[in-house]
Amino acid sequence: MSTSYYIYYRVPPGNAARARSAVEALQQELSAATGIAGQLLRRRDDETTWMEIYESVPDTAAFESKLVELVARHGLLPLLAPGSSRKQEVFRTF
Repeated sequence: MSTSYYIYYRVPPGNAARARSAVEALQQELSAATGIAGQLLRRRDDETTWMEIYESVPDTAAFESKLVELVARHGLLPLLAPGSSRKQEVFRTF
């Protein structure tokens, strides 16, 4: 069974460069620690909506723990749009 994570949130234009750097650093460390390479996407019709995708996660507990740690370490939450949060959707194969 394969588990995939889809995490979306809003970033105001004034924070976009700093947020992108933070997410790229987070994803590099996450990949080194878990072997899971992430993708960073922006919504086609609203560039303030971003999505991180992590697929084929074998150890969800370890992955989630490391992700929470790295989000805090890289200061991502203060860069989000006011009132926005990281919304996480988790899917698995049949």
